[in-house]
Amino acid sequence: MARIKGVGDFFALDIGTNAIRVAQLARSGADGWSLQHFGYAPVDSKITAADSAESNKRLAEVIMTAIGQSGIKTKSVVVGLPSQKTFTTVIDLPTMAEAELRGTIKYQIDKYIPMAADEAKVDWVLLGQSMHDQSQQEVLLTSVSNDYAESRLEFIEGLGFDVIGAEPDPIAMIRSLLPAGVADARVIVDMGMQSSDIAITYGDAPRLVRTVPVGLDTLVRAAVQNLDVQEDQAKQFILKFGLAPDRLEGQVLKAIEPSLGNFTSELIKSIKFFQTRYPSIAVGGIMLSGYAGIVPLFTDYVASKVGVATTNANPWQKVQVSQANQQQLAPVSSEFATVIGLAQRSNRI
Repeated sequence: MARIKGVGDFFALDIGTNAIRVAQLARSGADGWSLQHFGYAPVDSKITAADSAESNKRLAEVIMTAIGQSGIKTKSVVVGLPSQKTFTTVIDLPTMAEAELRGTIKYQIDKYIPMAADEAKVDWVLLGQSMHDQSQQEVLLTSVSNDYAESRLEFIEGLGFDVIGAEPDPIAMIRSLLPAGVADARVIVDMGMQSSDIAITYGDAPRLVRTVPVGLDTLVRAAVQNLDVQEDQAKQFILKFGLAPDRLEGQVLKAIEPSLGNFTSELIKSIKFFQTRYPSIAVGGIMLSGYAGIVPLFTDYVASKVGVATTNANPWQKVQVSQANQQQLAPVSSEFATVIGLAQRSNRI
């Protein structure tokens, strides 16, 4: 939430549902980086979902395993905050000086966040003049409960690290996935195991951020139920055959299509909401990452149902990666959108 304090080397930590990911980058030009270190360690989702002393102990062991294999030496870390634990919105406020704006937000914060102001950590960034009312300005507002933020901070610092920044996962993923110089609005989607983060950007900034409860697990459960197969086999079918109507006689697509319908319906709702707020701005494309970026023919399916050109996004587009690291990363590279975005973080959006 807070902007990065101090300067110097730091690494990024993404505590995902099913894996721990760490990455450290070095600047390479004005808007480029090179990969210095990375680590990846699978973790049981039951451990990340629990909040007991035993689960935290086991989670700490997995985190230290990922960091240990990465070769990272710095103790400074920027941490991702899961979208389910954060709230992000764009609000309109009358145009005013920044000092006055700071006071206005401070005393009116209860209007904008779904919790009491004294129970939350809140951060905001001025996006600029409103695009539908010149007397207003747009502000990106994010919040997280004090209890969650403090417990996460205490947990990580208890491992011997200095947390110099924290940020909601959807904000981080935008930084790594959005190409430079995009003139129109883009829908960016990062599908995880249990949910998908959706952001619509314009002018390099998020204008809509939300999370929907459809992830790879949702599709796997549908396949298990409708194909009468085991979970591992269902996952293998989805990742191998995807949404091809001519593979396995189209049975995989038929089995998971109701869940896919929920997913595309949420995309359509998001786009309609955005276009209601910004009717003059065209949505030029949908970009898929995470598991949505590796399921065969997922892009074609989304494009046909939503009616917007859809492509796979690349979290590594601005990062130089050695050939040896590319080979190691190949099986999981699509899962790194959040941690790469965190590692690219500075005192800008």
